[in-house]
Amino acid sequence: MPVGTGDEVERLIREARPEADFAVVSNPEFLREGAIADFKRPGRIVIGTQDERAAQVMRELTRPLYLNHSPILQTSRRTAELTKYAANAFLATKITFINEIADLCEQVGADVQQVARGIGLDNRIGGKFLHAGPGYGGSCIPKNTLALIKTAQDHAAPCASSRRPPRDDQRKRAMARRVIQACGGEIRGKRIAVLGLTFNPNTDDMRDAPSLALIAGLRDFGAKISAYDPEGTRTREMLDGVDYAEDPYACAKGADALVIVTEWDAFRALDFERIKKQMAALVLVDLRNIFDPTEISRHGFTYVTVGRPRAARLPGKCKVACREEASGT
Repeated sequence: MPVGTGDEVERLIREARPEADFAVVSNPEFLREGAIADFKRPGRIVIGTQDERAAQVMRELTRPLYLNHSPILQTSRRTAELTKYAANAFLATKITFINEIADLCEQVGADVQQVARGIGLDNRIGGKFLHAGPGYGGSCIPKNTLALIKTAQDHAAPCASSRRPPRDDQRKRAMARRVIQACGGEIRGKRIAVLGLTFNPNTDDMRDAPSLALIAGLRDFGAKISAYDPEGTRTREMLDGVDYAEDPYACAKGADALVIVTEWDAFRALDFERIKKQMAALVLVDLRNIFDPTEISRHGFTYVTVGRPRAARLPGKCKVACREEASGT
């Protein structure tokens, strides 16, 4: 709820029922997509109210969710509302930051995965949300970040997060250019196989998924798209002109490039000898860095990654390549 929503709800109720005895409490959720465990064992419970009776009701309501120590933070209502937005905006900032570092790694010959581990081992930073890739999606982070920007603008207090959504949008579009470059700069009439459509694995959620911008960009340059996602049945409603396959191998049939967009566990165990026999050209664009370059080299693929040293030669026929230009340029 945008900051001030609770105040407006309270005003409307008091206007309609002046005699009513009630309290409006902000109790934001901090759940990951589909993570019921986050509700059953929350890392923190924020109760936004200055009404002690209401606070006690909320404590009793949430008591079964913790065993020994209560992770409860009681704040004002507006503080609780802002906490939700600030949390998601900070996660968006971490994702955007590591993607920018990935761009720098490609230019200077560093490895973003090792950089992320190096800084993530610092307890003040932590390793979560430091995975370079094609950008973030889902329902919460994009809309909450935009809502925070709007709130900051409304109160003449612009914050650094106001720069993040445009940068993330640019990154999603830049992923199409990465695929085009991997295919030699021209994809008109070529078939691109896309593995993973949902914004995260283990969900069917397509809201703001990076695959949407990627596929739109590839189609704009004349590519034919085949796609597969283990759960993305809803994608058929959101993507026109895409040939949907029943499995990764059918998706790769006749493809000039194979693109990993979502890091489903099923993709980590692909049979690349079988994949090779299906494809027209051995180009693998891994936007999630889920494969070992040495392993991929044994199969003869040109392997394009995110945030790894550019054009690093590996044994065999494989070449690890990265995007020549920084995202958004």
